[in-house]
Amino acid sequence: MSGDTGAGAAGWHDDEVVSAGLPDKRLARRFVRLLDQMSAAPGQPVPAACGDWAATKAAYRFFDNPRVTEHGMLAGHFAATAMRCAASEGPILILQDTTEFIYSRAQPGKIGFTKTINAGRYKAGQPNVVTLCGVLMHSSLAVTLGGTPLGLTAAKFWTRTKFKGTWTLKRHVNPTRVPIETKESYRWLENLRQSMALVGTPERCVHVADRESDIYELFCLAQDLGTRFLVRVQTNRLAGAPADAEPRDGAHRVFAQLSATPWAGRHYVAIGQDETACVHVKFAAIQTLPPIGKQKRYSPQLLTYIHALEIDPPAGRPPIDWKLVTNLPVGDFTMAIEKLMVRLALESRGVSQGNEVWLPRRRDEA
Repeated sequence: MSGDTGAGAAGWHDDEVVSAGLPDKRLARRFVRLLDQMSAAPGQPVPAACGDWAATKAAYRFFDNPRVTEHGMLAGHFAATAMRCAASEGPILILQDTTEFIYSRAQPGKIGFTKTINAGRYKAGQPNVVTLCGVLMHSSLAVTLGGTPLGLTAAKFWTRTKFKGTWTLKRHVNPTRVPIETKESYRWLENLRQSMALVGTPERCVHVADRESDIYELFCLAQDLGTRFLVRVQTNRLAGAPADAEPRDGAHRVFAQLSATPWAGRHYVAIGQDETACVHVKFAAIQTLPPIGKQKRYSPQLLTYIHALEIDPPAGRPPIDWKLVTNLPVGDFTMAIEKLMVRLALESRGVSQGNEVWLPRRRDEA
């Protein structure tokens, strides 16, 4: 793409902005020009992509215009994504994840905060805790089983007026007793709903995400919408007692039942370009119970858990030790490996990892 291409010229962006929800044709033309300029210089700051100061100021005016919203700019892309999904065949993977755009600013309060990090220690030995400022984006990306991207199906942008770590909040409130609608993690459910409304065929979709999406409410919503999910597990939830359990066994947990399940077999997986790992694989269908504080609102779910544990891992890296949960059918070892390989493929490509994007200070910032 050339940076000199006019707004009316044919290009990839025509299909992506034809249905853009911008209120003015002039804004739509400016949006097309910005897409053309920035696609010709990927990764470059706005001044470098625009080429001169007049075009840069026009870009900043466009970004500062209160009538320009992220969903208005993405409306055309969402429509194009829906068309590509309808034209594709087979299952569609919907990948959810959060990206942090981190900025360097003299006054962080003007843009908002993302999180705090430990930047080492001062000479006196005190921890050096640094608060980062920026914008967060939670997006859902549709891809085919072959890895071809079809486009975004949902996106949410936000920032924080302040940030407190999760462990700090747990000292004051039990998060399992807080309604999901009042928590930041509600974004996982919002994206799920928006994606299904856009694609229109929830039975074709499989929502794939990392441990942060291990949310019981998401499992229930997926069942209500008639769609599927494949999520990496982090919570050892309550489980219904097995049929052969003794009454004195008391409370049961998912990990205990999964641990008691025998290994179904071994499988070799490629790691990188020149390494192969051998993993034990097991799977079990377990009646999973909602958190105690939410059992009146949500029903138990029969979910399948898959555990992959590496045999004799090398000393140079942590072993593969994955637990996955899904509502997809897993009737035998081959079907369990199929789900496991989807997660391994995404992890090796970095798709399912949380991302951070560090951005420079704007030229015109004080």
